[in-house]
Amino acid sequence: MSLESRKEVVTHSPEETIRLGYELAQTLRQPSLVLLEGELGSGKTTLVKGLVAGLGAAREEDVTSPSFTLVHEYGRDRRVYHADLYRVEGSREFGTLGLDDLLEQPATVIVEWGEKFLGQDVAAQVRIHMELLEGDERRITIENLDP
Repeated sequence: MSLESRKEVVTHSPEETIRLGYELAQTLRQPSLVLLEGELGSGKTTLVKGLVAGLGAAREEDVTSPSFTLVHEYGRDRRVYHADLYRVEGSREFGTLGLDDLLEQPATVIVEWGEKFLGQDVAAQVRIHMELLEGDERRITIENLDP
């Protein structure tokens, strides 16, 4: 999949969403920051399964939501950090996560609830907005912010 500056895709199943993540992973370079936005249940973690598997950092079935641990780490040769900001409130709590340190490493950092990351002094390579449609359908808008 070639990534233009903005692309919109509708997936019709979790498997298609995972496959899209896998394809998107092939376009990422390291280091990179990927921000995922969208309401609860919009498929963010499902897409991350494909991204992490596509980067070769873990099998898709080993990828879970870090809602309570806040950050999961995958891979050895190609490191991926998967953060979930759902439960993070305020800049003070945000500062304790150590995301600044992660962003300085040669790794891919994927952040769910990326809209909470906006306003921080970082530059995302890709911003993905996910929208729940009917049933298993998702509208996924991908913006390449760092051409």
